[in-house]
Amino acid sequence: VQLQASGGGLVQAGGSLRLSCSASGRTFSGYVMGWFRQASGKEREFVSRIWWSGGMTYYADSVKGRFTVSWDNAKSTVYLQMNNLKPEDTAVYSCAAKSNAYTTSWDYWGQGTQVTVSS
Repeated sequence: VQLQASGGGLVQAGGSLRLSCSASGRTFSGYVMGWFRQASGKEREFVSRIWWSGGMTYYADSVKGRFTVSWDNAKSTVYLQMNNLKPEDTAVYSCAAKSNAYTTSWDYWGQGTQVTVSS
């Protein structure tokens, strides 16, 4: 199983980026896909999650209204559209997948992609 995150970069405050997480190696039907981030010197924090069916989404309060998570079943790819970015959004963003929506642990993790927001 492989989760490949991409799309990070340097952007000015107020700008936008779209992250992608390509999933491969198994069928992810019924899985929950998540986005997390970790800023330098801080613990990893939850950003967003989406059910494989794409019907249910959830966001951290800090990104609600600015970030949108979506799922492209045909491409087995999860996206995180990030708008109105703020310097405090600067972090390494990683994607993850789990088969049980009601557990706190995640089964698979991808490598991170750096997002840097300049003021």
